[in-house]
Amino acid sequence: MYYVAALVVIVLAAWVIKKVTSCIVKTVAMAVIVAVIAYIYFFVLNVN
Repeated sequence: MYYVAALVVIVLAAWVIKKVTSCIVKTVAMAVIVAVIAYIYFFVLNVN
């Protein structure tokens, strides 16, 4: 019974980690896109 419980916990932990990391990757990608747009706006277009 302990092995089944341990297996269930491991599977649930892997699923939660997968969901969290996909969210973190999306957040980091959005931050990079915003930073690139801000760089282009302020430094390339020379908007004062």
